Amino acid sequence: MRAVQALSFLQNGWGMCRWMGVPVLKFPNDLMLYQEIVFETKPDLIIETGTYNGGSAFFLAHLLDLIGHGRIVTVDVEPMPDRPQHPRITYQTGSSIDPAIVDPLRAEAEGKTVLVSLDSSHLASHVLAEMRIYADLVSVGSYMVVEDSNINGHPVWPGYTEPPNPEASGPMEAIRRFVDERGDFVIDALKHRLLVTNNPNGYLKRLG
Repeated sequence: MRAVQALSFLQNGWGMCRWMGVPVLKFPNDLMLYQEIVFETKPDLIIETGTYNGGSAFFLAHLLDLIGHGRIVTVDVEPMPDRPQHPRITYQTGSSIDPAIVDPLRAEAEGKTVLVSLDSSHLASHVLAEMRIYADLVSVGSYMVVEDSNINGHPVWPGYTEPPNPEASGPMEAIRRFVDERGDFVIDALKHRLLVTNNPNGYLKRLG
């Protein structure tokens, strides 16, 4: 199975996926899992870090259209022209761990059903900081999705950074530390049933 995962990644199938003409940069399997989560949780608010070209936000916005509810706020350090426009999407420019970004999101999330997707810098130190910040914004029964936990040898892109060191490892290492810290988040093993994913162990459900 590791070989299948690695081959799927190396063939760049995830990089060629488009939603309504916009590159999404996700495996179709992961898009299907997002669809299931959105239908199950019916979020009032989706928070995405790491907008890039806006393809995944565009996809999520159309899922929200289908359930007739919710909006998405997506954050990236770099502005990018020609991102897709949709009335449910708000683009914000800044660091996902900057209080100037986080504090208004925390206020908006209060009392709402919230889904979080983390897809900005993949250095373990940054991912762990994001997880610690956004965990309390995730509503009970909803999810925090940590993207691209397959890198740094899980099973692709071993030696994600050189030379390897704990601060320069990837999302999987951040997930492991976070789960050890927080007893109210569990890895949803059912989300592995489609086998090929960019996010092994990356679908974390918040318990009551």
